[in-house]
Amino acid sequence: TSNLGSHLIQEMAPQNDYEAMKAAVMESVGTHFRPEFINRVDESVVFHPLREEQIRGIAVIQLKGLQERLAERELQLQISDAFMDKLVTTGFDPVYGARPLKRAIQRELENPLAQQLLAGDFAPGDVIRADVQDGKTVFSVG
Repeated sequence: TSNLGSHLIQEMAPQNDYEAMKAAVMESVGTHFRPEFINRVDESVVFHPLREEQIRGIAVIQLKGLQERLAERELQLQISDAFMDKLVTTGFDPVYGARPLKRAIQRELENPLAQQLLAGDFAPGDVIRADVQDGKTVFSVG
């Protein structure tokens, strides 16, 4: 995959002319790769930009893995809407799409939660609620 032409996608997406957008992106690809390489590629796909609801859906999928790992330790994780909004905001970049989301989940949720787990702040059977207060991640037992 490549982010070649991502600036073109951002500029042209509101026009809803996929073929023009794809042609402009493929022209950009042609200036960066030799024809011999492009000829070896079976197909090129130009993706539409992700929207907030799609980033939210990707976050839900990624959080399920963490929730499953916590369930193995008899812990449950609930995510507040405010916390999910924070993840979506910090984990999305118009150029890179959802790639920063995984890092945002690690930085905003997994790392602070791991520190509190190691400190013994939670016990089997607890329902851990992740929320936001004053822009910072907070955990409570509910």
